[in-house]
Amino acid sequence: MPRTTQKQKLFNGRDHSWMQFNRRVLEEAEDVSNPLLERVKFLAITGSNLDEYVEIRQAGLMQRIEDGYREPGYDGLRPEESLAILTAEIHNFVDAQYRCWNDGLIPELRKQGIRLLEWEEMSAEARAFADGYFQREVDPLLTPITIDPSHPFPRVLNKALCLALLLRRKRRASGPLVLGVVTVPRALPRFVRLPSAEGVFDYMLLQDLISRHLAGMYRGYEVMARAAFRVTRNSNLYIEEEEARSLLETIRVELHNRRKGDAVRLEIETGADPEIVERLRVNFELDEDQVFRGNGLVNLSRIIFFYGDIERPELKFPSFTPRPLHLSRKATDIFDELRLHDILLHHPYDSYDPVVDFIQQGAEDPAVVSMKQTLYRTSHDSPVFSALTEAASSKETTLVVELMARFDEASNIRWARSMEDAGVQVFHGLVGLKTHCKLALLVRRDKDGVTRRYCHLGTGNYNPVTARFYTDLSLLTCDPQITERVHLVFNYLTAHAEIDDYRPLLVAPLTMAESFLGLIRREAEHARAGRPAHIVAKMNALLEPSVIEALYQASRAGVEIDLIVRGLCILRPGVKGLSQRIRVRSIVGRFLEHSRIFHFANGGNDEIYLGSADWMPRNLFERCEVVFPVRDLAAKARIHDEILPALMADTVKARLQQPDGSYLRASQVCKDAPAFSCQDFLIQLAEGKTDLSAIPVPRVAKPPVKAHPRKADAAD
Repeated sequence: MPRTTQKQKLFNGRDHSWMQFNRRVLEEAEDVSNPLLERVKFLAITGSNLDEYVEIRQAGLMQRIEDGYREPGYDGLRPEESLAILTAEIHNFVDAQYRCWNDGLIPELRKQGIRLLEWEEMSAEARAFADGYFQREVDPLLTPITIDPSHPFPRVLNKALCLALLLRRKRRASGPLVLGVVTVPRALPRFVRLPSAEGVFDYMLLQDLISRHLAGMYRGYEVMARAAFRVTRNSNLYIEEEEARSLLETIRVELHNRRKGDAVRLEIETGADPEIVERLRVNFELDEDQVFRGNGLVNLSRIIFFYGDIERPELKFPSFTPRPLHLSRKATDIFDELRLHDILLHHPYDSYDPVVDFIQQGAEDPAVVSMKQTLYRTSHDSPVFSALTEAASSKETTLVVELMARFDEASNIRWARSMEDAGVQVFHGLVGLKTHCKLALLVRRDKDGVTRRYCHLGTGNYNPVTARFYTDLSLLTCDPQITERVHLVFNYLTAHAEIDDYRPLLVAPLTMAESFLGLIRREAEHARAGRPAHIVAKMNALLEPSVIEALYQASRAGVEIDLIVRGLCILRPGVKGLSQRIRVRSIVGRFLEHSRIFHFANGGNDEIYLGSADWMPRNLFERCEVVFPVRDLAAKARIHDEILPALMADTVKARLQQPDGSYLRASQVCKDAPAFSCQDFLIQLAEGKTDLSAIPVPRVAKPPVKAHPRKADAAD
């Protein structure tokens, strides 16, 4: 057993925390109160989550071990200890995934007329259709391979589904068995839709269809055994900037080299012939515990196909229309509105259209003379891309695009080149730092003769597609203090021209970490002086030790601390003498909780910040991030009286973290509290079907009584 260390008394394990998060997602797949196809979607998400984790985290641990690293992690465990624990947890988790699929979802899908059929179950019509589909669509894409001295083992692509075969030559009945490999085409769906009765959805696995025709591909051989398998490779991205000719070229080279990553996992069907398993394991140089057997189809992430292919609205969450933005009578466009007050939008409950309109109007408006934008991820047909391309023909247009957005590198390279061709000034940020902040800045010559800056600051990517199912916050403002500092952040990104003080913004890696630590210490001082002291922080992950230790100190000083952390959290809440005033909750529901909110009671003069950064080392020290204050009274009150109270009241989709890193549903802990889903409530609120009185808990804090004075109304 691994030893207990001082670090383990302070921190839970990162890997354990991640597995706990993916188990919470799996719980949603198991939850019969969720619509059936939504449960299928949740299970698919657990598969894709696990893929990424194995490619990055497990692969990284293996690489550290091979490189001789011995330094313990946050939890005091050395890499080899962490890897052993992680591998065992993944095996248990995979077993749970397949139980959910085989025992929970497949029977329920069948009850709804959604069937995944074996060949023996198919009608003559369905078989004839499948054979015709194979000849027309599948066979032209297949390349059967036999492994022998003249045909070495093929290069199996990362996460490509393949069939492994044990073959024997018919003319040499006593000869040795040889291995064959067929890659299942990625260009085709993994499920073949079959003709069926009205209201019935019948499918067969593409791999099963290929298996039916193996004899035709391997003439002269007898197929003795076959099994579907999939290999996951190390997808860590390493860059040697000092030797790179350019960051763009480096990323292109690394994208190519990624295919050459070492194998870290072999997934294969439970019933696979042991000889097939052993030959594959030896070929990919894997240990036995790196072989994961699945009782069913290999790669559960592919079942997301059913969610999109099956038109059964009653088996999904009810649709809703986001609340549109209505301009006041005094405003003819969004710029008039912003001179009156800031605009706070809570997506997806509020429409994302105003953000797109802000950028599009900036591109079309001749009064706008300059546009600057950061871009981390966006959709393939993004209106943001079109607007910036159009703007380049008539105004100064600058784009800072992050090439190294994980798994989006190739897409972002295409974006960057297209933008440059259109005349946009494209920058790739600072060497060694990812550009993760979400900023759009317009400079406009208004009708009153004043040149003003207008900006959008957000917690999420400029992606209208994900804005429909990620919860994020947008702030649109022409506050001169904020917009002037946003301008200086762009100078930092394009010219590395940094200043000492970006207040009121918190900017990583320059000022953010120390600023957050200062805000936490200030709450502790208020608590010691008997003044109101409370921290509510919502984020995706909490991993930074210095922040956690500051929270522990604040808790001991008397500060009440409520943390809403969707994913990883290595802080240990509720430990006597350490963190007994700290509570941690995670909400996993219909929408991905992606917004970051930081509320400080500040002795009664509340401050609220929003931003792109989690409390993680990479966000605070290895990325350019921006966290910004909410100053507008109405916007501030909305966060105080609507958003945070709803999140804190959830007893349906919230789980409460225990000191050991495990989670219990809030309904198990707060047994007398009424059932309340924050996401359902916020949908109903957006539709005008409820009001704030439906939130069953007191407000977290009172909004301030004085508005923040704007010092000036013109840009420099």
